[in-house]
Amino acid sequence: MATVQESFPTQRAAILPRPKSTTGFWSWVTTVDHKRIGIMYAVTAIFFFLVGGIEALIIRLQLFSPDMNVVSADVFNQLFTMHGTTMVFLAVMPLSAAFFNYLLPLMLGARDVAFPRLNAFSYWLFLFGGIFINTGWFVNAAPAVGWFGYANLTSPAYTPGLATDFWNIGLQILGIGTLVSAFNFIVTIINMRAPGMTLMKMPVFAWTTLVTSFLIIFAFPSVTVGMILLTFDRLFNANFFEVAANADVVLWQHLFWIFGHPEVYILILPAMGIVSEVLPTFARKPLFGYSVMVFSTILIGFLGFAVWSHHMFTVGMGPVVNSIFSLATMAIAIPTGVKIFNWISTLWGGSIRFKAPLLFALGFVWMFMIGGLSGVMHSSAPSNAQQQDTYFVVAHFHYVLIGGAIFALFAGLYYWFPKVTGRLMNEKIGVVNFVLMFIGFNVTFFPMHFLGLMGMPRRIYTYDPALGLQFWNQVSTIGSFILAAGVAVYLYNLAVSLKKGELAGEDPWDARTLEWMLPNPPPVYNFARIPVVSARDEFWARKYEGAPAKEVAAGSEDEEDGIHLPGNSYFPIIMAGMITLFGYGLLYSGALAVAAIILTILSAMGWAFEGVGGTIIYPKGDAE
Repeated sequence: MATVQESFPTQRAAILPRPKSTTGFWSWVTTVDHKRIGIMYAVTAIFFFLVGGIEALIIRLQLFSPDMNVVSADVFNQLFTMHGTTMVFLAVMPLSAAFFNYLLPLMLGARDVAFPRLNAFSYWLFLFGGIFINTGWFVNAAPAVGWFGYANLTSPAYTPGLATDFWNIGLQILGIGTLVSAFNFIVTIINMRAPGMTLMKMPVFAWTTLVTSFLIIFAFPSVTVGMILLTFDRLFNANFFEVAANADVVLWQHLFWIFGHPEVYILILPAMGIVSEVLPTFARKPLFGYSVMVFSTILIGFLGFAVWSHHMFTVGMGPVVNSIFSLATMAIAIPTGVKIFNWISTLWGGSIRFKAPLLFALGFVWMFMIGGLSGVMHSSAPSNAQQQDTYFVVAHFHYVLIGGAIFALFAGLYYWFPKVTGRLMNEKIGVVNFVLMFIGFNVTFFPMHFLGLMGMPRRIYTYDPALGLQFWNQVSTIGSFILAAGVAVYLYNLAVSLKKGELAGEDPWDARTLEWMLPNPPPVYNFARIPVVSARDEFWARKYEGAPAKEVAAGSEDEEDGIHLPGNSYFPIIMAGMITLFGYGLLYSGALAVAAIILTILSAMGWAFEGVGGTIIYPKGDAE
C-alpha cells in the first residue's frame, strides 16, 4: 500500500539537528521507533544469553568429575557470578523488554509508546550497562561475589580491586534504564489504548506488562539504595556494610531480597503473559477465566513483596518471622496455581494445533509446575534450612527461570517471528529445537535435585570423589551440552528463516489480538486508522463473531492531517554514553567523572531543547 511521507522542520534552534536518515546504520542508532528498539533489545539479549550459556558450559565442564582443572577456583567464582548476573539482568529481563517494546503498542492499537526517546534511552543504557559489567573480563577484574553480592564479600578487604565495582556500578546503570522503561510502559498502557479498549479488554500480555512495570518501580529502589551505599563503602570508605565498624551485613540481604524476590516475578510474569496469548490461539478457544487470570496476576504482584525473607531463613531472624514468611510463601502458590488450571482449561476441549510455539508454551507449563512444587518445599523453614545453598535450590530456580521463563520466551520468539519479519520459522527445525531443549534441560537440572539432597553445596568448584557426586554431575554436564545443541538449532533456524523462510501472509496463526490485523511486518506508523475495540479478542470477534470493524481517522480529526511521527534523535545514545562514562570515571579518574557529569547535563539540556522535527505520513490506500 502506497504511502506519502514528508519531513517537517524543527520549530526552534537545536544543539544538534535531528537525523534525517531512515535507512542504514545511523537510522538504527538514532531510532525512536518502538519496533526497531524491540528488535535491538532482542538481538542484544540473545547475544548475552549466549554469553551466559558459554559461562554455564564452562562451569559444568569444571564439575564433570572430581578435581578437574578446567578453570581455577577464582575464575570459577567469576563464572558463576557473571553467569547469574548475565542471565537475569542481560538476557531474560531484556528479552522480555523486547516483547514489551515491539508488541505493546500494536496490542493496544497505538502508534508508539508514550515516550519514544526515553524508550531509546533505556535500550542504550541496557547495552552500555552490559558492556560496563563485562569490562572486567578484559581488564582481569571480573566480579566474584555471586549475583547477590552479599556483604561482606563485597568489602574492599575481601574483594580488592575494581571487579566488584564493575558489577555494582554496571547494575546501577542497568537499573536506570529499567526504571525508565517501566514508567514508559505504564503511561503507554494507561493513556494510549485504542478507543473502546477498557482495562478488562486488554490482552493478558498487556496486563502482565503493567504489573511487571509496577513491580520494577517498587522493587528496584531498595537494591539501588543498597548499591549506592556499597559504592560509598568501596570508593569513599564509608561503613554501611563493614563488620569491623559494627555494621550489620544482614542489612544488605534485606535490601537485596526486597528487590530480589519481586525480581523473580519480573522475570516470570512476562512469560506467563506470552503463554496466555499462545495457548488460546493454538487451542482455538478464548482464554479460560480471563478475569481470574488478571486478578491472579495482580495478586502475585502484591504477594511478591511479602515473601522476600524466605531467602533468609538461616540468618537467625527467629521462629515468628520465619513462620510469617513461610505462610506468605505458601499463599503465593495459590494465584500461580490458578493460572496453571486456567491454562489447562483453555486447552481442554480445544481444537489444538501442535506447532512449535505451542510446544514451547506447554514446556513452560510443565517445567514451571515442577519448579513451583520444589518452591513450595522451600517455603517450609525447617526444610529450607536443610536445602539452603545446596544444588536442590539450583534445580528449583532453573526450573522456574529456564524451564519457565526461557521456554515461554522461545514460544514468543516463534509465535511473533512472522509479525516481525513477514516469514515463518521452519516448523520441522522448530520441533527439533524444542525436543533438544526439553530433553537437555531436564537431563541438566533434574539430577541437581538428587545432588542437593546428597549434600552438594552451591558454588564449589570441585568435590571429593568419596562423596559419590560424580555420576549425577556427569549426567548434568552431558545434559547441558544437549541443551546448548538445542539453542544452536534455534540459531540455525533463525538464520535460515530470515533468509528464505516461508512467507507468512496476513494472519498465519488465525490469531485473536489487534497486532495481527496489521501487515507483516507492520508499517512504521502501525495503524493507518486506529481500531475501535468492542470485544476482548477484537480480531477474532471481527473474523468469526460479526463484530463491527470500526476505526477512527488517521489524523486528530481530519484524515487529511496525516500521521505525525517523531523524528530520530542523537540524544538518547549520547546521554546513555555520558552516564556510562561517569561510571568509568568513578573507577579510573575523578576528572573524567566530573567531565562526564557536565556532559550529561549538557546532553539533558540538548534533549530538552531539541526541535520537534519529524515526519508526516499519508498512508494512501491503508484506510480503505
